[in-house]
Amino acid sequence: MTVWSDPMFKMTAISVLFSSVAVMAAAQSSDQDLGQAASDPTASLTAYILQDFYTPNYHGGNDGQGNRLQFRMALPYQLGSTNNIFRITLPYVTENLANTSGLSDVTVFNLTTFDRTWGRFGLGGVALAPTGSDSQSAERWAIGPAAGFVAQSDWGIWGAFNQNLLDIGGDDDHAQVDVSILQPIVSLNLADGWSIGTSDMSITYDWNAHDFISLPLGIQLNRLANIGGKPVQFGLSYEYNFYDDAPAPKDTIGFTIKVLSPT
Repeated sequence: MTVWSDPMFKMTAISVLFSSVAVMAAAQSSDQDLGQAASDPTASLTAYILQDFYTPNYHGGNDGQGNRLQFRMALPYQLGSTNNIFRITLPYVTENLANTSGLSDVTVFNLTTFDRTWGRFGLGGVALAPTGSDSQSAERWAIGPAAGFVAQSDWGIWGAFNQNLLDIGGDDDHAQVDVSILQPIVSLNLADGWSIGTSDMSITYDWNAHDFISLPLGIQLNRLANIGGKPVQFGLSYEYNFYDDAPAPKDTIGFTIKVLSPT
């Protein structure tokens, strides 16, 4: 057994990673408005999110396109004296290079958040369940720690969100899932409900491959509007993936609709 396959080593290394992320924020102060909260995974904001991610091309000259629909729901709640956020993500692949489609695996996380003068940080856990169809599921169970922070400023917000999945079992014919995901968060306030910042780019490190398997850099333009008395945020994003081992996605265009319910 190598040191990388030791679960205790992986847990220790990942714990150091997400603990360092949680304390990186500098002291800044500003009341968070709805536009900022919509881009903040630690905000106490009920949100119903529908996303579509279209990949027109892949590295390695692979012919074909990809498309993924994704529904996400975030629900804040109180447990005793603590503020918490529960989030569930349900992806559906409509097109890929293998010409297969279907539900992918569900991901859930729960974050306990702590307000500070500079913003907010959160600690919790994330889990992956093999609920997808045969062609789309990893067929493995995984759990692990999650953490994030968002610092607030007059110009907008900045921070990071970290999730870690450690394999706990499943179909032995499928590869183990041991990954760390880091999502940078930057959102700059513009006029009339507009904002611009980072996309949902997920920088992913595979502990079994000992390498990054996704290195995206992306930008997103958002517009917050009031529709039928409900605040709704629309977003259009573009990402380029610098991880170029075929058949990794190359360019991805995303469209997001967030129906928000402030608490």
